[in-house]
Amino acid sequence: MTVRVLVADDQELVRAGFRMIIEAREDLEVVAEAGDGEEAVRLARRFRPDVVLMDVRMPGVDGIAATRCLVGGEDAPRVIILTTFDVDEPLYAALRAGASGFLLKDVRPADLVDAIRVVARGEALLAPRVTRRLLDRFARSLPERPVRSAALAELTEREAEVFGLVARAASNAEIAAQLVVTEATVKTHVSAVLRKLGVRDRVQAVVLAYDLGLVQPRSCD
Repeated sequence: MTVRVLVADDQELVRAGFRMIIEAREDLEVVAEAGDGEEAVRLARRFRPDVVLMDVRMPGVDGIAATRCLVGGEDAPRVIILTTFDVDEPLYAALRAGASGFLLKDVRPADLVDAIRVVARGEALLAPRVTRRLLDRFARSLPERPVRSAALAELTEREAEVFGLVARAASNAEIAAQLVVTEATVKTHVSAVLRKLGVRDRVQAVVLAYDLGLVQPRSCD
């Protein structure tokens, strides 16, 4: 199955470089390019890509606003934020808007390709601990969004336990060891948690845990 990709960046050379890397792989295809967020949203609705590579800073509608528009609809694409910064406030805002992770623009070609495949499978691009550090840094300073605490009532006792561990950056292997179950069982529980909470991946689950107050930001020195 071919993964359909849309590349959104205001620099034509960047778009051309990503296109060349992506289309060198048989299982990947660039279906459209956009020079700003507004065009990215329009082309995504037209071409229905599986994954959008989204520059965080673009003229007019930026990558964060565009991400928010894209992930809110049915059959929404996965969004990978492109940035020149390792940790930055816009990245946190993008994660809260629904992005599945981020990449630095100087990413190695092989890592770019792997990232697209990972996100297309429905997995989160960021390692949980990286997400946790990012959230810890900015959770106190950015506006809150409406909390969906009622969703917790849908979880079974075991699913709630798994959610708590995911929110604390535990890997599937760590969760399996703590609960004395197999990793396959953990994956089943995690999938159920994401579905019931209405979040797309583990990144969004961690963000929701912060919103619900299940995880408190650590102090930053």
